[in-house]
Amino acid sequence: MERDQQFLEYVVKALVDNPNDVKINRTVDEMGVLLTLSVNKDDMGKVIGRSGQTAKAIRTILRIVGMKNDARVNLKIEEPEGSERGFGAPPQERPDRSVDDVIDSLKSE
Repeated sequence: MERDQQFLEYVVKALVDNPNDVKINRTVDEMGVLLTLSVNKDDMGKVIGRSGQTAKAIRTILRIVGMKNDARVNLKIEEPEGSERGFGAPPQERPDRSVDDVIDSLKSE
């Protein structure tokens, strides 16, 4: 397991009530590293935080961990099954979107 994935697992498992449900998938492509996080739906609020502040802080530290290892690290938080949020939220309220996703959507408009 790579350092970025280890870090994410450690932080998220410390935040949630259901650490056994924490799953992280790590993929690498020409854009860098993508860590896809899945947690129990009851723990989503703890991971995202008020107005997305916790998720934003985790992403910031992950980027620093990535820079230390000469990699660009992005975090995607999976929408849990049965979630009440759905996909109707405006883009600024969707904490699972990376900066690159937002830029790509602006280019396509």
